Order: sequence, then C-alpha cells, then structure tokens
Amino acid sequence: MADSPPINIVQGSALSEQQKKDLLHRLARVEGQLRGVQKLIAKAAEPADCEAIAQQMSAARKALDRSFVTLLTSAIVTHTEGGGEGQAEKVQRLAALLDKFG
Repeated sequence: MADSPPINIVQGSALSEQQKKDLLHRLARVEGQLRGVQKLIAKAAEPADCEAIAQQMSAARKALDRSFVTLLTSAIVTHTEGGGEGQAEKVQRLAALLDKFG
C-alpha cells in the first residue's frame, strides 16, 4: 500500500479505531498477496507454475476469510458492549467460537 494515499479512519460506533486499523492492516496484506499472485500468473511458463499460483491464491483466500471473521467478531463485541450483566462474557465466548471455527 505504499502507493496508496493514507486512509482516513473516521470515529464512529461501528468499530473501534483499533479494530479498524487491524482490519485495514489485514486487508493490506491480502492486497499484497494478490499482487504477488498476479505477478506469478504473468510469469507462469510451465504447468508446474500453476501449483505455486494455486497455493498463493489459497493463502490469499484464507487471509481474506480471516479478515471477514475478524470483522464479525469485532462487530459482535463492539455492538454488545455495555449490555446487561453477564452479557459481555457470553458475547466474548460466542465471538471466540466464531473466531476459532469461522
């Protein structure tokens, strides 16, 4: 993301500033992985190159899936903070399950 202008992070109640920074960092890594995949495709000369491309595509997809799960768990935690007694712990447990298996 060195070429891109910095992203202005606005204050709001959707996600905390730290959650936004974490997600943006994850997505920047995915973006870099995808650029690498594009270069691999452009340079592919032999059938064996397809295996390396597939491996990198799979890694990028998994990283994007992790970003999705991070977004959901962050939203669950943020949107239920300040709830009734014991609610925060229950939500944390649910978020942990989603994070673990999502």
